[in-house]
Amino acid sequence: MTGQAALTRADNDQFQQLAVRVQDMIRRAMNADVSISDFGVMEDGHAGLTYGFDVRDSDGAMRGGHILKMAPAGVTRRGNTDVYRQYPLLQALKAEGLLVPEVPWASAGEDLLGAPFIVMEKLPGRVFVVWEPHASFADDPATARSVWLQTATLLASVHRIDWRTALPDWEAPRLLLEEIDRWKSVLRHADNPAWAAAGQALDAALRASLPDPAPIGLVHGDYQPGNILFDNGQATGIIDWELASIGAQGLDVGWMLMMSDGRAWDAGWQPVAPVSGEDIVAAYAAAGGPALANLAWHQALAQYRLGAIACLNVKLHRTGRRRDDLWERFAPSIATLFGHGLRLAEGAAR
Repeated sequence: MTGQAALTRADNDQFQQLAVRVQDMIRRAMNADVSISDFGVMEDGHAGLTYGFDVRDSDGAMRGGHILKMAPAGVTRRGNTDVYRQYPLLQALKAEGLLVPEVPWASAGEDLLGAPFIVMEKLPGRVFVVWEPHASFADDPATARSVWLQTATLLASVHRIDWRTALPDWEAPRLLLEEIDRWKSVLRHADNPAWAAAGQALDAALRASLPDPAPIGLVHGDYQPGNILFDNGQATGIIDWELASIGAQGLDVGWMLMMSDGRAWDAGWQPVAPVSGEDIVAAYAAAGGPALANLAWHQALAQYRLGAIACLNVKLHRTGRRRDDLWERFAPSIATLFGHGLRLAEGAAR
């Protein structure tokens, strides 16, 4: 097994117990004498309760690779902590022909693994972490540009889904004010007064310049190359749907623009993005993407959301409640996310 080097003895015991429970669950589900191997925490993207493993026959023959996502223990099942809500979503998107994984096993209960979960097929490829791409990606501007343009093109296929037909009972559309309110409650975790003040200023500017939310449809919520798998330079899957919703689709485009925009980031934490915002929007539009209005405002909203998320995660890291050194490196960009977001929102109001 992998992914255990940094675990305490107690954590390691829980890790081993989880692996045994996963194996027992899959044996019963498949009614076969199978075993799991290489059970470990997924490394790319700092994914939290996300594990990878292989299923093998009794003779060691490979049945397939899988990804397990679990809800955190003791947390209200709502939004991104309601892992099981991704099951009907991914089923619907697969039926629509999108590049998403199959979900052979899932449960909304806690009896099998101790928390709700989904198990997905492991698609080939790696994500493109925009600040530190894996060495398997060629270190040249053409490769990174292709990654970004493929990402933008794929987004159009997500946004063209008729959610009323494909996901009629999944959830009600979320209003823009509801979106802002949701992240305002996260911003309160900022333990740096300057961050809190900058986030509150951006919050006020967003409310003062609220645009028409159309088009309304499926929103991924964290749409960027770090959630797209690439194999030999070609996109193979769209993953990590925890923040998905029905809402203003401009948010996804604004999120891509934020992730590629060096002005949003601290000088020491710049994205690998040899592509302009205009290029990204053009690729999305050429593929039939419908969300083309008020993009500066939606980028400002994206920066508000991510800044608030970062405030929470930096606090969790620094207090030892959920250690992840990435957030310490990310922290200097909180000020630039809020500051550049404020300029975008104020520009949208004029």
